[in-house]
Amino acid sequence: MSGLSRQSADAPEPHQQRDRDGLKMIPLWSVLLAVAGALVVLFFFNQHLPPLEHRRPGWMASHWMFVYTMVTAVASYILLLGYVSRDARRRGMPVALWMIVALMPGYIGGVVYFLLRQPIMIRCPNCTTELTAGVHFCPQCRFQLAPVCGQCFRGVQITDAFCSQCGHNTADDSAPARLRVYSD
Repeated sequence: MSGLSRQSADAPEPHQQRDRDGLKMIPLWSVLLAVAGALVVLFFFNQHLPPLEHRRPGWMASHWMFVYTMVTAVASYILLLGYVSRDARRRGMPVALWMIVALMPGYIGGVVYFLLRQPIMIRCPNCTTELTAGVHFCPQCRFQLAPVCGQCFRGVQITDAFCSQCGHNTADDSAPARLRVYSD
């Protein structure tokens, strides 16, 4: 078995890697605080709601639905704050400002954050210019960052044999060696 085949057999699937990276976006302090907040809310509402004089027949089902809703809301709010803190730092945005915005009630701050956040920036490996993710060529040095069709110059996947837009045979293109499809 060749080294490439052995390496690809040990590597995780792309969707598994994305899921693992997505979980790293929530810091440990946020997870621990969310668990603690959920337990506090669970204890508080279980002990204090409703008072004995207001309990009616069938109160238990609605009580537990309310408690579950409150526990979920508090935990997800704290996890959202943790995500915003790490994601804002990754995107080069002011963390303190976006944490304050995310504290807006009713998850409005989270919606505002996701609508206004900056794109993820990458650096050109050739000239270190900051670029938005998804570009195919560096505008400063013309370094090819991603594979493109040689005929229509639209982005293609590294494993595509033909362009999905124009049908051009991508094997005929003179792509840099680092962007060519590996074959056995």
